[in-house]
Amino acid sequence: MAQRKKIPAWTRKEGKNPKGGLNAKGRASYNRATGGKLKPPAPKPKTKKDAARRKSFCARMKGMKKKLTSEKTRKDPNSRINKSLRAWNC
Repeated sequence: MAQRKKIPAWTRKEGKNPKGGLNAKGRASYNRATGGKLKPPAPKPKTKKDAARRKSFCARMKGMKKKLTSEKTRKDPNSRINKSLRAWNC
């Protein structure tokens, strides 16, 4: 019998936050898979560094939404990109 390779949680439903973005399990899975240091959203920044991070994220994602999504996805309030922008208060 061949063993199945386990798919990381950040690509499956269990690693995604229903309100947008990744949950803690998804972030941990992503960090293990890539060696990254993915942090949780910063909707209410407490430091200047968090405020700059939020501003950068919002600008980047709004650009992606404008250029890389279909008209249907842009208008859909339940699309992953719109949920993510709401989670970050963009």
